[in-house]
Amino acid sequence: MIISKSEYYISPEEYLEGEKVSQIKHEYIDGQVYAMAGASDAHVTVSMNVSMLLRNHLRGSGCRVYMLDMKAQIDVINRYFYPDVMVTCDARDREFEYFKCYPSLIIEVLSESTESFDRGKKFASYRHLESLQEYVLISPQQMSVECFRRNEEGHWVLYPYEKGEEVHLASVDFRCAIAEIYEDVLLVDDNIS
Repeated sequence: MIISKSEYYISPEEYLEGEKVSQIKHEYIDGQVYAMAGASDAHVTVSMNVSMLLRNHLRGSGCRVYMLDMKAQIDVINRYFYPDVMVTCDARDREFEYFKCYPSLIIEVLSESTESFDRGKKFASYRHLESLQEYVLISPQQMSVECFRRNEEGHWVLYPYEKGEEVHLASVDFRCAIAEIYEDVLLVDDNIS
């Protein structure tokens, strides 16, 4: 969640050095730094669940799963974001300690304040990553997983998943019941009597 913006240009190098010591995470867009606020219980639980499921699935494969604190660099448009979950299977990413450049899968857990940004400008930015095969949006309030998958023509195709369905992430050959992603999450539908 973005809460404030800096007033002057900051170079990517200054940004990266500042993030090493900052108490608050910031995302970086064209020389501007935006502070991020904390997340809800449901947001963090969904992020952790999907990270653990992917980590267990990918163990020993050479792919790495990152959650919350690893930046994705989009060098061609001068941006750094903190995806909720990111998977890279590219050995070149081992060279970078504080960010990754070649993710194949990025997952964002939506929140009321960031949903339009995650669906719009952030997704438009992520599409500049040639390595990215899937961009996934997960609602923390109801069982809804939207997987945008790049097809052979380079177009992004939506694969939506809802309650009772199996989620398939082709980029990492992963399948699970959608309920596993929402384990221990109190959903809005659960509160309706």
